[in-house]
Amino acid sequence: MPLVSPRLIPLLLGFAASAALGAAGDFKPAIVYDFGGKNDRSFNQSASEGAQRFKKETGIAYREFEISNASQREQYMRQLAQRGASIIVAVGFTQASAVQDVAKEFPAVKFVVIDGVVDLPNVQSVNFREQESSYLCGMAAALASKTGKIGFVGGMDIPLIRKFEVGYKAGAAYVNPAIEIFANMTGTTPLAWNDPTRGSELAQSQVGRGADVIFHAAGATGVGVMQAAADAHILSIGCDSNQDYLHPGSVLTSAVKRVDVAVYTTFLDAKNGTWKAGQRVLGLAEDGVGYSLDDDNRAILTPAIVARLEQAKADIIAGKIKVPEYRAQ
Repeated sequence: MPLVSPRLIPLLLGFAASAALGAAGDFKPAIVYDFGGKNDRSFNQSASEGAQRFKKETGIAYREFEISNASQREQYMRQLAQRGASIIVAVGFTQASAVQDVAKEFPAVKFVVIDGVVDLPNVQSVNFREQESSYLCGMAAALASKTGKIGFVGGMDIPLIRKFEVGYKAGAAYVNPAIEIFANMTGTTPLAWNDPTRGSELAQSQVGRGADVIFHAAGATGVGVMQAAADAHILSIGCDSNQDYLHPGSVLTSAVKRVDVAVYTTFLDAKNGTWKAGQRVLGLAEDGVGYSLDDDNRAILTPAIVARLEQAKADIIAGKIKVPEYRAQ
């Protein structure tokens, strides 16, 4: 084997480093957030945290955009593709039609739509079994409730949010068949995701009817729900991200949806050449959904409640408990 002169080693190492930087520079990930923005403390923020983790671990920057009106979805995706984006993650089901159109125009660019389905050879669709984590949260609510009355506040009235509601109600009824559940949706347009005032009003109404635990699946609107619950000295349940920290000791738990993991893994897979188009569905078995337990809620999500939830989780994964799914009429 021929020897390399010591004087050439630094030069060869320099060539290798330049090649690595060039390869990283060729990979350009991007993410487009839905209404509510990346600081909504919920769905979009979880996606942002996944992108941040990717940047921290790889050193590769990403482009991001927060929409302020619906027309910007397609417009910005197209601009990202034209500027050489390697993969574009679209956060939210409302972006599916924009992904459908732009992905056809740029077949060499990889696209990911979260909470939607687009059937194209360069698109990956990531969805979750939200009803499974909601089921556990319903159980927790019923176990913690002293009045036998609990509440649910959804954001935009769509099948996705009805999945949360159906799972929550089923889990609560599993613990207490006689439990009373109040449910309200915030609205029928995307504005329903970013209306904390309306969320607070709906929560106050449910408190007035006797609810002492309220679960929200409403994006930034849920911040108002949780504030109203804290003000009324009752319990709330967060959604998508771990929101226990918002009101320590008042948030019973959060229905965690690992959008952060979905974004991180899709970026990483695309970088490593292992990314695949098609559908991915993540539930309890895949650790794609779950419930939160940390120092902020450990005093109220008691060991007895956790034991019940963990048994139910195992039974759901094993198929012993069948969590109902929402079926649009």
